[in-house]
Amino acid sequence: MKKCINWYPVFIMIAIDLAFAISNILLKKVVTDGMDHLVFITYRQSISTIFLSPLAFFLERKSRPKLTSSILCHLFLSAIAGASLTQYLFLVGIEYTSATFACAFVNMVPVVTFLMALPFRLESINLKYSSGRAKVIGTLVCLGGAILLTVYRGIPLVHFSGSQHVTQSIKLSSSKRSERWTIGSLAMLAGTFLWSSWFLLQANIGNRYPCQYSSTAIMTFFSAVQSALFSLSINRNHSIWYLDRKTDIIAVIYAGMVGSGLCIVGMSWCVKKRGPVFTAAFSPLVQIMAAMFDVPILHEQLHLGSLIGSITVMAGLYMLLWGKNKEMKNQEIKVVQSEETQETKEQEPQFQVIGITSES
Repeated sequence: MKKCINWYPVFIMIAIDLAFAISNILLKKVVTDGMDHLVFITYRQSISTIFLSPLAFFLERKSRPKLTSSILCHLFLSAIAGASLTQYLFLVGIEYTSATFACAFVNMVPVVTFLMALPFRLESINLKYSSGRAKVIGTLVCLGGAILLTVYRGIPLVHFSGSQHVTQSIKLSSSKRSERWTIGSLAMLAGTFLWSSWFLLQANIGNRYPCQYSSTAIMTFFSAVQSALFSLSINRNHSIWYLDRKTDIIAVIYAGMVGSGLCIVGMSWCVKKRGPVFTAAFSPLVQIMAAMFDVPILHEQLHLGSLIGSITVMAGLYMLLWGKNKEMKNQEIKVVQSEETQETKEQEPQFQVIGITSES
């Protein structure tokens, strides 16, 4: 029975990655069909707020600290960096490239976050240890894979029939497709840096307001309001808010409840049970699962540059995670040894010299 329980986090992370892969495929479908990006974000974040608010209210009602104006400002900025603008950039990227390609940039988030944390001394590198060298090499390998993904497409690896190729994408010239691919790559690269900065901001919020469900519900609410206002300011056509296609409705509900709701709950449980490194190690699985749906169902083309770049990013990510995991274990060993040394000193008998005098 205990062995089955130990496997629960693995099964849950596989299910979460499958849910994310399906969500990316649905995102690609709705943006290709012409659904407005900001409208999608508004609906998705609204559903997430409705889903997470009851969880936040009941699970954290006894431990929730006072919500100050300073914390609200931080959550508002967090909504811009981690939800509204980041999701918009990723939607642009996924529209101009593919769901599989977008997942490769998601795999870069831990590495970029690590690089951005160095100047703030939230992370450190010690080249004397193998863990420090692994973190440096993994970062460089991952960044090399990112550059390869951005500048090189390579030959197509899958050959579709004529009818399939027409449904794959609109008829564009080779130069136009290359231009769109470059724009999509740059949009996802910008989204990756923005999402990584959100993790640094979230670390500060977590220390001041350690209520994950409540802070996430507030953040998704702010994101929904931001996206709605921005959409209304640039497009006064109210018809874009009507969802006529069933795929749009399914994608919005699924992304809101599963992609932003249940997955957050599941990942939080896995982080609590196995730690953040264990959870992050499963992120490349999303790309593999997305490719399993992306190529045969949406007939998206898989290029040699995307394949080599994705493998390079995954290799760099796992090297970084290995170094980080080894570093955390070494720190835990040092803490235990320090505590044992302190206990030993406290248990040592204290000898006191007593002077003896004689009376004549």
